[in-house]
Amino acid sequence: MQDFIPPQPPKSFRIVLELFKSAKRLDGVLLTAIKNQNEDLNLREISRTQYKELFTSGKILIKGQRATPSSSVAKGITYVDILGFKNK
Repeated sequence: MQDFIPPQPPKSFRIVLELFKSAKRLDGVLLTAIKNQNEDLNLREISRTQYKELFTSGKILIKGQRATPSSSVAKGITYVDILGFKNK
């Protein structure tokens, strides 16, 4: 069986989260992944206020749907798209 990879929205930055156990909140896991990536330095240097604004403005998507900071993340691979940033 092949995994389904959702299409990436235009002008978005994709982060692939690979978790070995589920997480209760997306915000902590995603912020760690953002800080550890080296593809978009502007995104890596994001402040906590700007990070919260991405959630409130609906610019963080999981499977094409708006994510909230308290969204849980299942074990395995999760594709998170951040609108307004572009993968190089």
